[in-house]
Amino acid sequence: MLTLPMTKPITRNTLFYGDNLPILRDYIPDESVDLIYLDPPFNSSRSYSVLFKDESGKEDAAQITAFADTWHWGVDAERTYHELIHNASADVSRMISALREFIGANQMMAYLVMMTARLIELHRVLKLTGSIYLHCDPTASHYLKVVLDSIFGVDNFRNEITWKRADAHNDAKKQFGMISDRLLFYSKSKAYLFKRQFGGFQEQTLRDWYQYIEFADGTTRRMTKEERETQKIPLGARRFNTDNLRSPNPRPNLTYDYKGYKPHPNGWAVSYEKMVDLDKRGLLLFPSTLEGRIMRKRYLDEQGGAVVGDIWTDISQIRGADAELLGYPTQKPLALLERIIEASSNEGDVVLDPFCGCGTATVAAQKLNRKWIGIDITHLSTALMKYRLRDSFGLIHKKDYAVVGEPESIDGARQLASEDRYQFQWWAGSLVDAKPLGGESGSKEGKKGSDKGIDAAINFVDEKNKTQQVLVQVKSGHVKSGDIRDLRGTVEREGAAMGVFITLEEPTKDMIAEAVSSGYYHSKLWQQDYPRIQILTVQELLNDKQINMPRSAPSQTFKQAEKFKKKEGTQGTLDL
Repeated sequence: MLTLPMTKPITRNTLFYGDNLPILRDYIPDESVDLIYLDPPFNSSRSYSVLFKDESGKEDAAQITAFADTWHWGVDAERTYHELIHNASADVSRMISALREFIGANQMMAYLVMMTARLIELHRVLKLTGSIYLHCDPTASHYLKVVLDSIFGVDNFRNEITWKRADAHNDAKKQFGMISDRLLFYSKSKAYLFKRQFGGFQEQTLRDWYQYIEFADGTTRRMTKEERETQKIPLGARRFNTDNLRSPNPRPNLTYDYKGYKPHPNGWAVSYEKMVDLDKRGLLLFPSTLEGRIMRKRYLDEQGGAVVGDIWTDISQIRGADAELLGYPTQKPLALLERIIEASSNEGDVVLDPFCGCGTATVAAQKLNRKWIGIDITHLSTALMKYRLRDSFGLIHKKDYAVVGEPESIDGARQLASEDRYQFQWWAGSLVDAKPLGGESGSKEGKKGSDKGIDAAINFVDEKNKTQQVLVQVKSGHVKSGDIRDLRGTVEREGAAMGVFITLEEPTKDMIAEAVSSGYYHSKLWQQDYPRIQILTVQELLNDKQINMPRSAPSQTFKQAEKFKKKEGTQGTLDL
């Protein structure tokens, strides 16, 4: 049933683990969020024949994993569809019914049904002055726009922004290359906040428009052809262009001589007093003869740049050499989120991302002194966000922000293990900063036979900057001494430095003896011995016990996030 939520107040920046639909209903109050950005999972690389294939006989619930975006028509989609038909507004009910009649019961329709339910909640939590940016690609953007029109209202559509994310693509053999994404920008009302953004000037604009340079002694000259072509000017010089000072319409009250120079027949664009002020500030350029016109100087370094429109070509996708690249497949550039946040929020406002992924929106909000709420359905994403907040800002979970939905006790850990042992493995591995192995998505298909008995790994640097590895195995069920022998054999076979066995159950005496008999790893860099095989219980990890290993800094399991200096100002608390 789509009923009014019983919300619980949030007083801190918060990461949520779980399905964003119940989290929105249970935790986020009405009209409490200033800006929403969402990049919902959708695998546009699927062929249209698959996206529109009938799945009427399949009963899989809609699924989202960290790297494999899958939505299926099944029990959950059917139930949510009927909730929308019976409980949503008349406009939404008619819209979703018409879409199903047109599209059918397939993955695309499952995606639209699940998104509609969530967009209704996002509309509810958004302030009247707030805005929402939905990031998608052309595969479903036209359907999503219909959904947004029904929920937010056609009159509140602001822009369909095209972001050029790539330069070329392999699909450009029998069609034009698909190198852009869409950002559907809607407001909650006409009273929304928006601040114009400025981008850099195009080279042609610089070459053809800013043709003058001024030296430190005040002398000026026109740039040479080579200077305009290379965009290089003498050290210490400033580029400027000239702007006429003629009034666009006849202004008799602004018709006066200035230092012997005659005005245009329409008069000057500024008063005599303003002309004197511009002159004192060195912003006037006088012609060589009295017959010429006085021009105003506009320095390039004082201009904000070109006003950003609805086609964004100046923000590139993240490339392999970029410092911010973390290795998360759907990671978006920080500059993209910074532009959105700066355009549609003020410092201290609340930014919500209900499909966090690796947390770029959260990081951008923190960097720009906004408050934030992030939600994701995988422990892998939650862990990566925690690493990123730590590495970029020095923020520590529990002390600086809250995480809701992760196990905080052994009973919670047991419950997670019983519900989804792969999510349990991701979560347990995150307690020691370990990166999951075997199948990118952590799906059952990816796990079969591909991990060689290893669930995660930790990298560290030893002598002569040589990278070593700690292999991690996570067990949620019955454990025995043979498990430790197997781990020891895998460590030797893979040439790893050490192995760690994480167990939900208490280890047996035989297991402990087997681990002790495995000897030590000697670090030449740190001149210290470390047990080659270590056993850690989940309870010990919850009590903050860590692996005994060489570690002079946070482990480089994931690429370390770029560190940012704190901007002046404070965030305060979330007033929800």
